[in-house]
Amino acid sequence: MEIGIMIYEDNASLRESLNNLLLLSGTYCVLGAYENCSSVITDVEALQPDVILMDIDLPGINGIEAVKRIRRANQKVQIIMLTVFDDNTHVYDALYAGANGYLLKKYISDKLGSAIDEVLQGGAPMSPSIARIVISHMHESAAVNDYQLTVREKEILQSLSGGNSFKLIAAELSISLETVRTHIKHIYDKLHVQSQIEAVSKAFTEKLI
Repeated sequence: MEIGIMIYEDNASLRESLNNLLLLSGTYCVLGAYENCSSVITDVEALQPDVILMDIDLPGINGIEAVKRIRRANQKVQIIMLTVFDDNTHVYDALYAGANGYLLKKYISDKLGSAIDEVLQGGAPMSPSIARIVISHMHESAAVNDYQLTVREKEILQSLSGGNSFKLIAAELSISLETVRTHIKHIYDKLHVQSQIEAVSKAFTEKLI
C-alpha cells in the first residue's frame, strides 16, 4: 500500500524535486504539493495523508502556525519540518506545535526516505544539528524529578535525544528492536507522555539525562 504524502514548500524547484524524488521511489504517493498553507486544513481533511512535509518559512501562514492548525484537527498525521537553517530557533517552536521530525533541506536527497520511514514507525527523525538546538533550549530549565528510570531506560532516552532511530539504538545496545520498543513504552508510561518528542522534551527540560 502506497504511503500518502503532502508537500508544503514555496520554492517551486525544490517542491518539484521533492515530488519527483518521492514518485521515483515507487513507495510513496504524492497527494498534493502546495506553495502555501492558505487552505491547509481543507487540504488535509480532504486527502488524509500519512505524512506531511512542511517548510518552516512559508509566506502568509508559516509552517509552525500551519502545524498548530493541523494538530487541532488531526493528531495522527506525521509531520516532518523542512528547513534550510541548522540554527533556526523556530524549530523549537515547531516541536511544541506538534511536529514529529525535522530535516535539513541539504540532506533531503539522502535522508528523505529514511526520515519518512522512521516517523511512520513512531520515531522522530532529526538532523544532529537540529537535535542540538532542541537540547540547548531545553537545558534552560532547572526542574528535577525522579521518575525511577532504570539505567537501560536512561541509556535509551539518551540515545533518543540524539535523534537516533529505534534500529540504531538496538544496534548500539546489542538488543532486539522489540526490546527497544518495550523499554520505550515503559519510558512513556513513567514520564506520562505519549510520544518520543514529548519524552525527549521532558528529559531535557527536567534534566533526567
